[in-house]
Amino acid sequence: MKRILKLILLGAPGAGKGTQAEKISSALSIPTISTGAIIREAIASGTEMGKSARSFIERGALVPDEVVIGIVRDRLAEADCQNGFILDGFPRTVPQAEALDAMNVGITDVLSIEVSDERIIDRMSGRRVCKKCGATYHVTSNPSPRGDLCACEEPLTVRADDDPAVVRSRLAVYHEQTEPLKEYYDRKGLLRTVIGQEKLEDTTALTFGALRLI
Repeated sequence: MKRILKLILLGAPGAGKGTQAEKISSALSIPTISTGAIIREAIASGTEMGKSARSFIERGALVPDEVVIGIVRDRLAEADCQNGFILDGFPRTVPQAEALDAMNVGITDVLSIEVSDERIIDRMSGRRVCKKCGATYHVTSNPSPRGDLCACEEPLTVRADDDPAVVRSRLAVYHEQTEPLKEYYDRKGLLRTVIGQEKLEDTTALTFGALRLI
């Protein structure tokens, strides 16, 4: 019998949370709940919280905690979350974690994927994307066979959020606002840590081991 996993994934931008979430989601047939995605879904569905989020976004303002928390609460109440879920991107701060505790959803595990800032900057600044077909390459680990061109012969570009200065700024925000969650959940006995490896499959094996899925 598969264990019920109600997981929070922590890790800096570019640490590989999304990739590991996909692997776990596929293995256990549980949904990955990404904050950005569920806000877009709530807006598209016209829920009360979605309407509230839209009003802030249309003014160019950040969606406040109480709205984000309300959208997460609504999503976790849906039937597909009853046998487990993965939270990717929530909570981001200790106050959000306290609000999640108040929902009494029964978080079973918190996993932090650890990758050094230097490796993340190298990983993200070396990424190249094709705007035409969506293919992704990396200048060292997965270069295009056509150099600065995609296999479809379109020029490859650097995403704005992959610029090293932008990456450093995002990492600074993570260390200041989100990293304190590791201590918060360690005190609760929920935190597990995985060191991100060079090979994806090695990180996945460590992740599954830490979560007692193998």
